[in-house]
Amino acid sequence: MTKNVNSKSSTTRRRLSKLLREGGELITVERAAEILGMSDEGAAKSLARWCDQGWLARIKRGLYVAVPIEADTTGYSLEDAWVMIPELFEPAYVGGWSAAEHWDLTEQIFKDICIFTARPVSRRNQTYHDILFVVCHTSPDNQFGTKPVWRNDKRIWVSDPSRTIIDMLSDPRSGGGIRHVVDCLREYFKSDYFREDLLIEYALKLGNGAVFKRLGFLASQLLGDTHPIVAICKTHLSKGNSKLDPTQKADKLVTKWRLLLPANFQIENDRI
Repeated sequence: MTKNVNSKSSTTRRRLSKLLREGGELITVERAAEILGMSDEGAAKSLARWCDQGWLARIKRGLYVAVPIEADTTGYSLEDAWVMIPELFEPAYVGGWSAAEHWDLTEQIFKDICIFTARPVSRRNQTYHDILFVVCHTSPDNQFGTKPVWRNDKRIWVSDPSRTIIDMLSDPRSGGGIRHVVDCLREYFKSDYFREDLLIEYALKLGNGAVFKRLGFLASQLLGDTHPIVAICKTHLSKGNSKLDPTQKADKLVTKWRLLLPANFQIENDRI
């Protein structure tokens, strides 16, 4: 869409210039009202009009992104999709495969962004501005083990490497499936991020008994049965059997870990 400059009054141009200068890349109705000194209703109408004229692109109701003057709203995308996260999902953090990418625990590149939020989640897959966010719900009490990163002027929380591993073991879907989780765990064990104490602390806080079964079994395969973390995991096994990956059919029981594996599941025999 071509930006229509001539149709704007001088007052409108001044308001638009002030908004683009002070509003940042993402603009809410409330922020626009504050900057322009008008009501929320008036700001909403102005934002909608400027969106129609091509100065802004709509992400969702009440949230817009400023479009560079040389760009066209048709097909325009943010340089860094992470900047949308605070407005869309806070309280939230980047986790799962997206955090694994951030910490270089994987070489695999994911287009979609994995988010953990304390907000109610009605849909797991949510698309904004042509970006797919895969959204996992977590309680406010479980928003621990995160670190802040800055993208433009936005502070975004990311699960630290140990919390990333625990989240992926709790829900392998958030890690892109169990085989990718194993690859990330292998890299984690090799890295300076490996902290036995943090893994155990986070697993206990999260309170999902299946985490200790999966962690203990995979650690025994990757690090050997004599590694201290294997013994610690054995002391925290919950009753009953759990699946290594809840999304897969599993009929092979590893009795000592109370863990059901897919029949064809194997780990490369190259211990760290």
